[in-house]
Amino acid sequence: MSKGPVMVSAEETAKNKAFLEQMAASGAERYIRRHSKQARWTHGITIIACILLCISGLFVFVPALAAAAGADTVFAIRMSHRVIGVIFVIVPLISAIMAPKGVKHIFKNLFDRWDSDDKKWMMLFFPYLFMAKWIHMPDQREVKSGQRFADGMLWFAGALMGITGVILLLGTTLFDFGSGVHGVTLFLHDIGFLLIAVFGLAHIFLGAGIFQPYRGTYKLMFGDGMVSESDALYHWGHWARKEIDSGENVIEKKA
Repeated sequence: MSKGPVMVSAEETAKNKAFLEQMAASGAERYIRRHSKQARWTHGITIIACILLCISGLFVFVPALAAAAGADTVFAIRMSHRVIGVIFVIVPLISAIMAPKGVKHIFKNLFDRWDSDDKKWMMLFFPYLFMAKWIHMPDQREVKSGQRFADGMLWFAGALMGITGVILLLGTTLFDFGSGVHGVTLFLHDIGFLLIAVFGLAHIFLGAGIFQPYRGTYKLMFGDGMVSESDALYHWGHWARKEIDSGENVIEKKA
């Protein structure tokens, strides 16, 4: 766990610059593997399922939309909501069982303590979105400070949606938990939907590269999972330097 910001000396900075110039002259560029194929597939399937659940959930739980769609359409949507809900729960669980170390690594990053760089980054975040050319952001670790909070809320909301969804499914198929349990569970399910709507939209908005500093970042999850060395140093300086030093996930490609 990091004990504070990593200081980069003038000598090290000069070496980094010289190395990048040398790589550019050779016509090659180094990339760092950021996301595995399993992580990208799990993320993609879960994202698609989540979006479909949000859309179908509106027709299931909003009376005005249900009335406009008609009884037969709403029944079909309700059934699809249940099937997609199972996918939303099962796929991450299977992925977690297949890669428990990956799950441990994710939660280690989420609950890593904030250092001075993290706090400064959060203070500059909103101005940075609109004035990236004039604002120098402090180096970050593998998961940025703001992303740790947002991703943590998504994990919480996803777990809440999954657990309450399973209870609602069982309560309308195999068991009768009573109207009290059903009402409370439905309320918590709605809270989970609200949290996912807020933090999920923010996640998509930034991940899709709407703002200039994040252009092309969608390729990290919907591409080959690789980030160029220069982009890695720009966005996640502390993490990138550790990866470059280890060389384990570094790949050189011809430009």
